[in-house]
Amino acid sequence: MDDRLIHHQLGFWEIADKPTAQDLQKYYADKYYQEGAGSYELVYSQDELSYFQAKLEQRYAAIRPHLSLTQPVRLLDVGCGEGFTLAFFRKLGWNVKGIDFSSAGIASQNPDLIDALVTGDLFSLLKAEIDGDEAYHVVWLQNVLEHVLDPFELLSSLRTLVSSDGIAVVTVPNDFSITQRAALNYGYIDDAFWVAAPDHLTYFDHESLVNIANVTGWQCVEMLGDFPIDWFLFHSGSNYVRNRSLGKAAHYARVQIENFINNEPVEDVVRFWSAAAKIGIGRDITAVFVKR
Repeated sequence: MDDRLIHHQLGFWEIADKPTAQDLQKYYADKYYQEGAGSYELVYSQDELSYFQAKLEQRYAAIRPHLSLTQPVRLLDVGCGEGFTLAFFRKLGWNVKGIDFSSAGIASQNPDLIDALVTGDLFSLLKAEIDGDEAYHVVWLQNVLEHVLDPFELLSSLRTLVSSDGIAVVTVPNDFSITQRAALNYGYIDDAFWVAAPDHLTYFDHESLVNIANVTGWQCVEMLGDFPIDWFLFHSGSNYVRNRSLGKAAHYARVQIENFINNEPVEDVVRFWSAAAKIGIGRDITAVFVKR
């Protein structure tokens, strides 16, 4: 497939020549601190803000059956970005905490959440949380697992961070998915454009994410897909890989489609995206893990 990658026996792909921990730490320090706000300088449209809210509503509906809500729920958002997840759950009365490299995202979009944020090297902060005596009912990892050098170690270690009746919510890009592989096979794209080292070191699909959960002491009790933006690759008028200028239009189409789907009852929407995930559909996949 790609000589930069190794295909693991559990089904995921990983970068063959991984950076050292020190190199990776320096890379992220340069990326987040020297570049400043970076992508957080964006101003979001109302449709995009509604889309963020829609995805949180769906994920909340998916995790609610697996949580005891008779006590104040404690949530840790690892790599909390602009703080939309923290804001959503704080409004529900949860005790929330976020860790991230920088405060730029929250300062831009949710400045009232600054008090819930701890900044520094994300991986060091996460290790400190794992090594401490804290326990959370929900640990939220949105697009984190694909960045770490050892996803096995991270998922195994998270068991000490999640309370006995708690859950981990893990979102990863759905890479080497059935859609992407079909686009390659049919010749709509020339290579695995989603391989992006050193940002992404491991590439999961719906099956391999379940597999790594199983061997690290977790059980996947729910998985949600989302809009498969890679479907746009199958039409020359919307193939944003062949024509990069089409990317923004594809993004806004995805946002609007997701938003009108979310107008339906949330239970039906969750079942829809759960069915999509079961067959590997979605640009991202979000899994709900409970301890075995």
